[in-house]
Amino acid sequence: MPTISTLTLFMLAALALLITPGPAVLYVVARSIDQGRLAGIVSTLGIGTGTLFHVAAAALGLSALLMSSALAFGVVKYLGAAYLIYLGVRKLLAREETSQPELVERRKLAHVFYQGVVVNLLNPKTALFFFAFLPQFVEPAKGAVAGQILLLGVIFVGLGICSDGMYALLAGTIGRWFKGNRRFLWAERYFAGSVYIGLGVATALSGSERK
Repeated sequence: MPTISTLTLFMLAALALLITPGPAVLYVVARSIDQGRLAGIVSTLGIGTGTLFHVAAAALGLSALLMSSALAFGVVKYLGAAYLIYLGVRKLLAREETSQPELVERRKLAHVFYQGVVVNLLNPKTALFFFAFLPQFVEPAKGAVAGQILLLGVIFVGLGICSDGMYALLAGTIGRWFKGNRRFLWAERYFAGSVYIGLGVATALSGSERK
């Protein structure tokens, strides 16, 4: 197990990265404004679950295989980009009444969770990040490397859920304030759809450098 000083340094570095708005935060904010705080929190949990798959892959060495194959990296990247663009187009084409930032029916929350998992699972940049970031805080003399990577990854996911959850609560609250304004509902629909499409395009156009 890493020392307390190493864990502290890791948590500080992780927090510095997490509080800076990135693709995951933009996705959660768009979802929260669009469908409310609960949907935002559920999306956060979905993203966290998808991240756990990447953590496990890094611990088992599977991320190294993905990074070593340009074809596999590209396939995963473009699948993720296509899925985000699909979500965006579907949002833009949705009827106005479905766009109100209300609490999502509980039967739909499982679908919201699933979308969060898929969005993060199909992001090879997440695999690349953990492949490069986590080993920097591993101390081979302190125990099994795979176990340390898993521990650090779980800590990172926990911090990420807390950080993204705060964004979800804030964005969802803002959405509730304006939910009776038809102009806001119109703008919100195009904002959410544009964010999803923008993230998809950015993913597709991002470099494929592998470390």
